[in-house]
Amino acid sequence: MQPAQAVVDEIKQRMRTAWMAGDFGQIARYSAKCAEEFVDRLAIQPGTRVLDVASGTGNLAMPAARRGAQVWGIDIAANLLHQARQRAAAENLQATFEEGDAEQLPYPDAQFDVVMSMFGAMFAPRPQRVAAELARVCRPGGLIAMANWTPASFVAKQFAVGHRYVRPPEGIPAPVLWGDEQVVRERLGPYASEIRTSRQTAVFDYPFPPREVVQFFRRYFGPTQVAFSGLSADLQEAYMADLESLWSEYNEAGDERSLVRAEYLQVVATRA
Repeated sequence: MQPAQAVVDEIKQRMRTAWMAGDFGQIARYSAKCAEEFVDRLAIQPGTRVLDVASGTGNLAMPAARRGAQVWGIDIAANLLHQARQRAAAENLQATFEEGDAEQLPYPDAQFDVVMSMFGAMFAPRPQRVAAELARVCRPGGLIAMANWTPASFVAKQFAVGHRYVRPPEGIPAPVLWGDEQVVRERLGPYASEIRTSRQTAVFDYPFPPREVVQFFRRYFGPTQVAFSGLSADLQEAYMADLESLWSEYNEAGDERSLVRAEYLQVVATRA
């Protein structure tokens, strides 16, 4: 059963507020290499029409534009789009960034050769609508490409810690279900002639220890900042300690650095 429209609208407004808090550009620069590797695997050619859904500050859009693609990016957070435009201008790259919704893309049918999303469209509250929209704007024979955190990933464990303090919206499928191969095939299967999946690894590498990593996310990552702001001082301390413990448990570096590997599912569907 689908949630009521008023409920969805409220969820999206909260999501927009969360993603516009902090300064996601500070976070995104640490995942830029992972995004470049994702784009490299797609082998995008010059002149390809590419849409980056939930584009953020342009981590996917930039390497696609450097390859000579015609790039559009869409996101719900206006301030992230502003940063993406600044990045494109600084490199003299041709890319258009627009505010919009992954569940209702403002583009004609079959408009793009490649429709991609990295850790973005997976957070929209109605996944079936997202799947339908990604497919609708992709031309037959084109590619729908996603990178989605898996249910067993380090990031999913972070989500689980957060949910002990801030309950997720009721009636909304968990975003990490997009990282379940069977679920992805069910969602994209009706629109695809072929679906290829592979498990990939994002490397979080920060030049400071786990406690400072948590402080860094608390300061700059909007959803984390908003989550902390709604808690009492005691709960903030407890949440901080739980996150630090998780980062310390998975840290592969020494005491003065943090290196954690997070699994994600790469999905490449050929539009039927």
